[in-house]
Amino acid sequence: MAPGDGQPLSSHEPTPPHPGQPVPGDGQPGPGDGQAPPCGEQPPVHGAGAVGGGLAHPWQAPRAALSRPLLDPLAAVRAPDGPSRDVYLTGTVFLDIIFTGLDSAPVRGTESWARGMGSSPGGIANMATALARLGLRTSLAAAFGDDMYGDYCREELEAGEGIDLSLSHTVPGWHSPVTVSMAYEGERTMISHGHEAPPRKAGSPEGAGSHGGAYDPEAPGCPPPSTACVSSLVPGRAQEWIAAAARRGSRIFADVGWDETGRWDLAALAELPHCEAFLPNAVEAMRYTGTECPRAAAHALAEYVPLAVVTLGSEGAYAVDARTGEAAHVPGVAVEALDTTGAGDVFVAGFVTGSLAGWPLAERLAFAGLTAALSVQEFGGSLSAPGWPEIAAWWRGVGAHGPHRARYAFLERILAGCAASAPPRRAVPTLGFRPPEQPPS
Repeated sequence: MAPGDGQPLSSHEPTPPHPGQPVPGDGQPGPGDGQAPPCGEQPPVHGAGAVGGGLAHPWQAPRAALSRPLLDPLAAVRAPDGPSRDVYLTGTVFLDIIFTGLDSAPVRGTESWARGMGSSPGGIANMATALARLGLRTSLAAAFGDDMYGDYCREELEAGEGIDLSLSHTVPGWHSPVTVSMAYEGERTMISHGHEAPPRKAGSPEGAGSHGGAYDPEAPGCPPPSTACVSSLVPGRAQEWIAAAARRGSRIFADVGWDETGRWDLAALAELPHCEAFLPNAVEAMRYTGTECPRAAAHALAEYVPLAVVTLGSEGAYAVDARTGEAAHVPGVAVEALDTTGAGDVFVAGFVTGSLAGWPLAERLAFAGLTAALSVQEFGGSLSAPGWPEIAAWWRGVGAHGPHRARYAFLERILAGCAASAPPRRAVPTLGFRPPEQPPS
C-alpha cells in the first residue's frame, strides 16, 4: 500500500478518541535550539537523554550524536528574534509494537508467526520524529507513563531524536498506551489499549496550560511561541490551544482522523478556520465536501482554508492554494511497502518543512511524497521516518538518474554539501537491550 492511498495513514487513524492530550505549561526549549552544522558533519553531543533532563548515559552519546539533523532546511529563513521552536505539537505517545511479514490475518484459535517485528514510540511521536529528522526544532508536550515503556519512549525521543520534551511530564502510576500493529497483504490491523492520562494539578509547577480546568489560552507560554504547530483535528472536540497559537502568530497545519460519528461535517472541525493548511486523504476530503472526485474536494476545501492538500495514494497528492489560485498535482514515488505505519505523518512533516522553508507548492508536494515513500520501506512509524542522509542517498542513487529526475531536481540545491554517505539514523527497533559492557579501564 502506498502512502496516502485513500485510507487513514497516521499510525492511529482511525481510532476512538485517544487518551488525554495535555497542553503544556511554561518551559524552556530543549536540545536542538542551536543552528545545525553543515550536512555531513557530526554536531556536538548535548546532555539530554536521561529521564528528567540529566546527563546522557555513556552508551547514549554516539546514538545522540547521530540523531542530530545533518542539514538545517530553515537556516536561510529564520529571523534572529524569531521563536526558538520551529514546530510545537501535543498529543498522546503510544508504544507501538509492529509485526510484519504475516501471510494473512491471524486466525482465531491458532498461532501466527511474523517474519519481522519492531518497537518504537508511536502516536504523536511519529509526527514529532519525522519533523525532527528533517532538521526542524521540534517541541512535544505529552504525558509519559512511569513504566518501562514510558522510559523507553522518552529516551528514544529525547536522546535518540533530539526532540524537546521540556513541556512533557511523567504521570506516576499511569501506564503507557500501547498499540500492536499487524501488517499483511499490504494492509494493517491495529489493536490499542490505554487510559486517559489524569490532568495535571492546577497550581503545580507544570500545571499551567493543562486540561482539567487549568487551561488558560492567554497565559504566557501556553502554547509556547513557535513558528508552526501541527495537529490532528477531531470532530466535535475543541482544542483551544490551536486558536491561542494562531492568535500568537503560529502557522497551523492539520490533518484529520476518521469521523466515527459518520456525520462528516466541516463545521464540527472548530479549529479549521485557524489552519493555514488542511491535509486530509482522498476519502476524508470527499466525504467532508460531498464530492466524488479528490480534485473537486480539494477545490471545495480551499473555500475554507488558505491551502488544501489531498493525498491520492499511488497517484501522489493534489493541492489548491486559495490565496494565489495555484493548483498542483505531483504523482507518487512507486516503492515496495514494508510497513505503512505513520506514512501520513511523514507526508505532513515533509510538507511542513517545505512550507516553512518557502519552497514552491509543487516542490513541497514532491518532497512530502518522497519522504512518505522512503518511510514505508522501513519498520515502524517513528523509526521509519527518513532523514537527510536517506534523502540524499535516494537522490544521488535513484532520483537523479531515473524518471523522477526533472521533478526532484530542486533537491540538488537543497542537498548541496550534504554527504549521502552519512550513517542512517536508525534506532534499534526493539526495547530492552542492555548497554554494551564497558571494557575495564
